[in-house]
Amino acid sequence: MAAILIIDDDAAMREALAETVRGLGYTAQTAADGTHALAMLDDSIGAVLLDLRMPRMDGIEVLRRIRSRPHPPAVTVLTAHATADNTIEAMRLGAFDHLTKPIGRVDLGRVLQDMLASAASRHVASADVRDEGLIGSSEAMRAVQKAIGMLADNNVTVLITGETGTGKELVARAIHDHGRRKGQPFIAVNCAAIPAELLESELFGHVRGAFTGAVSDRIGAFRQAERGTLFLDEIGDMDIAMQAKILRVLQERIVTPVGGKPTQVDVRIIAATHRNLAQRVREHLFREDLYYRLHVVPVHLPPLRERIADIIPLAEHFLRAVGNKRLTSDAAARLIGHSWPGNVRELRNALERAAVLVRSDQLTASDLAFLDETERADEALQWPDEDLPSAISRLEEMLIRRALQRSSGSRTEAARVLNIRRQLLYAKIKQYGLEVSAERTADVHSKDKSTAEEI
Repeated sequence: MAAILIIDDDAAMREALAETVRGLGYTAQTAADGTHALAMLDDSIGAVLLDLRMPRMDGIEVLRRIRSRPHPPAVTVLTAHATADNTIEAMRLGAFDHLTKPIGRVDLGRVLQDMLASAASRHVASADVRDEGLIGSSEAMRAVQKAIGMLADNNVTVLITGETGTGKELVARAIHDHGRRKGQPFIAVNCAAIPAELLESELFGHVRGAFTGAVSDRIGAFRQAERGTLFLDEIGDMDIAMQAKILRVLQERIVTPVGGKPTQVDVRIIAATHRNLAQRVREHLFREDLYYRLHVVPVHLPPLRERIADIIPLAEHFLRAVGNKRLTSDAAARLIGHSWPGNVRELRNALERAAVLVRSDQLTASDLAFLDETERADEALQWPDEDLPSAISRLEEMLIRRALQRSSGSRTEAARVLNIRRQLLYAKIKQYGLEVSAERTADVHSKDKSTAEEI
């Protein structure tokens, strides 16, 4: 049986992981640092559990050296301090997964099984990259960060979806900045902000004299982005006639300036929209062939109200940027209780406004009184005098309970609605003692369905 190599400078954590690995039926080998671990690597090692923060040689460097081998084992990074930067970099370098400590026995068993069953991940070249913009440690945001890492060095077309203000351009820039095209142009065009009659010239360029007012040549966004990335924001609002021209460029990578000759381009396309493109296809407002050409790899950014765990880290990040003010517990509760229809953009504007108007080094709930008092979703949240972790736990329990009710007890559907893995939902159901109610709801739903079928 293939052995599992555990690399961690913390002896207690290293031995605890080894004991769990052996209890799951695998052979475990351990190393206290990267140098010894690399010396131990041979064909008997089937998978690696790698700590990120270690002296002398950190986990990212160890991962880089493992992935540079001809036939590297699958590597899952374990860290107590997950950030957007180390998550993206680990996934970009070819990590199988990036998980936070502590990891439960069930989750560890799952990831080991998946690693050993998978083929060796592709080799990804290294780069010294850093990104401080993608703040968030929620399951949804970490999934986005992992996707960025895996997409960065590909030329595949990406479609980013999400409500206005969720940060779609930020994700597009992160894909560009973490990939091989880093250092080359990143050109963003808002397709909804440019009149349809001007968009062709904006994208493809024109030659002098091609139309009235064309007093000089213009190369257009596609050629401006040569060897780099072109970000087509709000492509769902593009005129149907222009969609046909974009489709041809995506297929052939050839642009034709207005009044000019066809030109080959080397450019990566990332598109984004807040609209439901599948619905617009059904309404004949968006070309079906273009939809499938764009929808090669979709990345969805959930609204801020669905990733509550990210609200306070984002708020603290924005406050540091404008004066290093702090949030009191009641201010944090006010932020969590707000519905944030404008998403991250609204949060940033709110914090910048408060930071400018408040002279104190702390923001209280009264300093955020300008926020809309509409309660989150359709349930009233009463915030007692409690600490922030307790308040977040209560809100998390409420959201899970509501999702189970609305899905008639279907945990698969509830996990989809909450945008979390089913395994995490099962753990949360057990944590909050919701198993009985979930089973009863599912049982009632089953009986109702059976009765309806008999009728």
